[in-house]
Amino acid sequence: MTRAELLRAMRAERHATVASVSGAGTPQAALVGVVVSDAFEIFFDTLEVTRKAANLRARPQAALVLGSVDADAQVTIQVEGVADEPRGAELERLKALYFERFVEGPGRQSWPGLIYVRVRPTWLRFTDYTPNPPHLVELDAEALEALT
Repeated sequence: MTRAELLRAMRAERHATVASVSGAGTPQAALVGVVVSDAFEIFFDTLEVTRKAANLRARPQAALVLGSVDADAQVTIQVEGVADEPRGAELERLKALYFERFVEGPGRQSWPGLIYVRVRPTWLRFTDYTPNPPHLVELDAEALEALT
């Protein structure tokens, strides 16, 4: 699988389920609108009063799933990574990418408590169930970096 193929598959989905861990150690998940950068960073906005925001600030490990819930969907991408809230030029770069996909995004910037979250993958599994057997690619952070 090439870098372009993986990015195309990841970018095919507008939404992802992001999972985080609460202070009590319980898993919590939420659907978010996402964009994926050329470096495989997954970026979304949320309100700081949400459980995911509190969880990721306290424990920045995140897991995400990108994939359609359509009945004929055959591709899924699982991601584990480290979340942060980018600042400065990094934030502006990611917001520009995000606003290309979510044209209503700039209007949300005035919402009190809106924050932006980036997840940098440390592990990724791409699975395409179309062929038999399924096509599966598993990559760690180093392999993602080296993918050409």
